[in-house]
Amino acid sequence: MRVIISGGGTGGHIYPAIAIANKIKERDPNAKILFIGTEQGLESDVVPKAGYVIETITVSYLRRKISLHNIKSAAMLIKGLLQSRRIIGKFKPDIVIGTGGFVCGPVVYMASRMGIKTFIHEQNVFPGITNKVLGNYVDKIAISFEEAEKYFKQKNKLVVTGNPIRQEFFHISTQEAEDKYKIEGKPLVLVVGGSGGAHSINNAVVAMLKKHPKNSFEILLVTGKRHYEKVMQQVSQHKEILQHNRIMPYINDMPYALKASTMMIGSAGAISITEITAVGKPSILIPKAYTAENHQEYNARALENRGAAIVIKENELDEETLYKAIKEIVDNKNKMRRMEKESLEAAKTDAVDLMYKEILSLIQ
Repeated sequence: MRVIISGGGTGGHIYPAIAIANKIKERDPNAKILFIGTEQGLESDVVPKAGYVIETITVSYLRRKISLHNIKSAAMLIKGLLQSRRIIGKFKPDIVIGTGGFVCGPVVYMASRMGIKTFIHEQNVFPGITNKVLGNYVDKIAISFEEAEKYFKQKNKLVVTGNPIRQEFFHISTQEAEDKYKIEGKPLVLVVGGSGGAHSINNAVVAMLKKHPKNSFEILLVTGKRHYEKVMQQVSQHKEILQHNRIMPYINDMPYALKASTMMIGSAGAISITEITAVGKPSILIPKAYTAENHQEYNARALENRGAAIVIKENELDEETLYKAIKEIVDNKNKMRRMEKESLEAAKTDAVDLMYKEILSLIQ
């Protein structure tokens, strides 16, 4: 099997791509896999570290308003299409897979024009513009949320798979996680603002802890590396906060932290939601206001509508709103159990297996 995978810009596009590649190699060790990305994107660093070869093309995003940037982007798109055709022609793939981000646009489109089987994966409830356009040309569209169906015209191409995540989320026991994080009776509330942290969430948590330093719950605040020093300066004079809560710049063992926690507070990236539901945790979701197409709010509302999450918009977030939402969950065992049940039922734990099956059926 020869496979080209393209997707980039953010971890939400790259990590599903790597998960698909890993599954292909697991099932077919002789498979040849090539990634296509951009030099500037996160993929140029992450993909080689995952053990895969990556080639780059020249392409840029489009702004919604007419601008000089868009004229330059159009010229870059033409170049990117020609580069994609050259790479595809040389590699001769059986299938080309796109996982989102503007880089996969010219790659997947050119593959479809060359008569090669094509497959795209959309992580969010509200599809990105690249995948919405590509949906008209590809052979199969994998979506992570049922709610995304209405945004694609070609219903016969759709299959609901969910988002692929690390297998550790399914293999680590609650006891292992609680032992690692030294849980001693108090509910642990995990707060993570995405891989880089979230300034608004950090500020709200710090303000809440200053007002309510000792609680019936313990906060584990993961600030993000670039925010850590500022947060520690804000709480340095408040020994009670540091005594009863934990503040860390980053964690590299999210499966353990999430499994050990009672609930999670964070932004509403598609992968984060998939991880939360995989372990069946209640959540307070604070969608980032600046994301493309406001897709995080669509993601969050899908979970809220099931009764598995409470959503607080970023412009409505403050210490009291957050405190009230936490207490609403941790002080109400019946509500917590209902939210856990709905969260777990929203999980799709076999996403990468379903995608591999669809990819294989296209090739065969």
